[in-house]
Amino acid sequence: MPFTLDDLDARIAQRAMASPDESYTAKLLARGVEKCAQKLGEEATEAVIAAVMDNPGELAKEAGDVLYHLLVLLRATGTPLSAVMEVLESRQSQSGLAEKAGRKPL
Repeated sequence: MPFTLDDLDARIAQRAMASPDESYTAKLLARGVEKCAQKLGEEATEAVIAAVMDNPGELAKEAGDVLYHLLVLLRATGTPLSAVMEVLESRQSQSGLAEKAGRKPL
């Protein structure tokens, strides 16, 4: 059975309960939302660089880091992965261009 985002989310939930001295995940969460967001930004930048440098192997590694850090940030903010998946599912009924055109400005 393939490893899924739900599997990763469950592992993060489990590691979040550990001591920050024993778990990188717990340590990140203990440092707060700002640190979790910073780490996601760093990993996203590294993924962009790997893509631009046409390095698929490195991009795969960095993409894994992006997904991990995104799920940690979601946990830090109390946003369940299921909420993200509901948003993505709701977008399946229309084209990406139509969905984007219908967004309200921030």
